[in-house]
Amino acid sequence: MDGLTYALTAVTTPSTVLAAAGGVLWGILGGALPGLSPSIAMALLLPFTFDMSPLAAIIMLTGVYIGAEYGGSIPAILIRTPGTNAAAATVIDGYTLHQQGRGGEALGLSLVAGTIAGLVGLICLVLLTAPLSALALYFKPPAYFALAFLGLSIIAALSEGSLVKGLIMGVIGLMVSTVGTDPLSGVTRFTFDEPDLLGGIDYIFVMLGVFAVAELMSKVAEKDGGDGGITKTVARVKLPSLQKLWELRRAQAIGTAVGIIEGPIPGAGGTVAAFLSYNETKRWSKTPEKFGKGSEEGVVAPEAANNAVTSSALIPTLSFGIPGSNSMAILLGGLLIHGIQPGPMLLSSRPDLVYGLFGGLFMSNIFMLIFGLLVLGPAIWLVNRPKPYLTAGIFMVVLSGIYVINQSLFDFWIVLAAGIIGYGMRLLKFPVLPLILGIVLGYMVESNYRRSLLLTNGEHRVFFENPLSLGLLICAGLIIGMAILSEIRRFRRSGVEVHG
Repeated sequence: MDGLTYALTAVTTPSTVLAAAGGVLWGILGGALPGLSPSIAMALLLPFTFDMSPLAAIIMLTGVYIGAEYGGSIPAILIRTPGTNAAAATVIDGYTLHQQGRGGEALGLSLVAGTIAGLVGLICLVLLTAPLSALALYFKPPAYFALAFLGLSIIAALSEGSLVKGLIMGVIGLMVSTVGTDPLSGVTRFTFDEPDLLGGIDYIFVMLGVFAVAELMSKVAEKDGGDGGITKTVARVKLPSLQKLWELRRAQAIGTAVGIIEGPIPGAGGTVAAFLSYNETKRWSKTPEKFGKGSEEGVVAPEAANNAVTSSALIPTLSFGIPGSNSMAILLGGLLIHGIQPGPMLLSSRPDLVYGLFGGLFMSNIFMLIFGLLVLGPAIWLVNRPKPYLTAGIFMVVLSGIYVINQSLFDFWIVLAAGIIGYGMRLLKFPVLPLILGIVLGYMVESNYRRSLLLTNGEHRVFFENPLSLGLLICAGLIIGMAILSEIRRFRRSGVEVHG
């Protein structure tokens, strides 16, 4: 009953209700802007959560994530330009429906399907978080090190096709995490007599740089194609009837199930879930010939999938402190900023936060339904603004957010440097998430590794004597091994194509 009390408190507290509403509203508008992904929308808002309570801050960030996943479908359906990567699958049938004069219906299907899937995903999150957190009693420094190492091994899974580049960025991230004061001895490291580096390089500045500033640089470098092919057509959301929802129950079920399963898998996320659910729904549909020609199932399935991901992706982030996507890495940063260490102990140490977050997620999904009906006009207006105005406005938000944190010009230089590096990474096709994982998990890896060795006088066998630590290390080894095999097969295929 305590958990229900915490959730009810969250949904009746004005600050958390406003945080959920504000996050969803910004997420929808941010998701409607092509190229502004959920992770970037979250990163832009992250500095403004500093003075908020931890619960309100986390609810706001998750609200942005939920709102952005729906917001991405608005330009996908109306102007054939997905606002987010996950909305790319929605373009196939959503825009076709719009051309047939049924854009309002497509928007309504997207909104309702996403809301239903988000609520079902929330139920799964509630059911799975507590059992996983029951493992907390078995976690000691060796197990925490193995858990962090498992998180780092995800770099290999996220770097398919560029394993070496992913490992390089992971190592750089670990190097950045060592700047500042030694976690055990208190000795300063790599500060170069700069007082501003004594506390280390805050990962929030790196996130803002490699996500937001690098994206702005990419947009500035792009050629402006006039109005970008944006139509001035205005559509009104038309909610589906209960009978229509019943007819589309198969697509809804497939999309929701795929999203729930794909969400916790590192590197999968809404994009993979959306396309996989689209394919499976077409396979099991009674009218597969309609797909690509304006199928309602082709809109419901991917939208249900990418919205179900928003809840299920939280499972490994909250239970183990391992982010499987850029958006979850931003959320993890938000937790750490407020002094909250996600992991197996989170539910027992901060049940008010966990169950309050569940209440906040419920509110966010309801607000998505409400705002989805209300903000379509402003969202379309925002999408139609000239690119220079949009870029300047977003950059203003970034700069003001940076200054709010410490009122320090040194932070500006850190963010700009990270932005330049992030832009270079984009040009050279280096993955971003390994860098973020290295920075976020670096302290956890180093501190628990050294604590374990201090407890055993330098004996490394402690990591293999602890059953939980051994199991996690084996899982990490399997992930790395599969990534290496995949890389070898890729090289062999490319070699065959060259010689063929």
